[in-house]
Amino acid sequence: MLKVTLVKSLIGQLPNTKATAYSLGLRKIGQSKVIADIPSTRGKIKVVSHLVKVEEIAE
Repeated sequence: MLKVTLVKSLIGQLPNTKATAYSLGLRKIGQSKVIADIPSTRGKIKVVSHLVKVEEIAE
């Protein structure tokens, strides 16, 4: 599992980048979501890597 936290604003970002952040469930700065560590999720995180902080959570 991965804990993804939005640390920078989406203002001024490309529409594709905003949509990717929304698809991860991130809308406000400081908001965190715990999501499954699967290849499609890793791809989304790579697109918004400059806006988020990622932590691995052991289960």
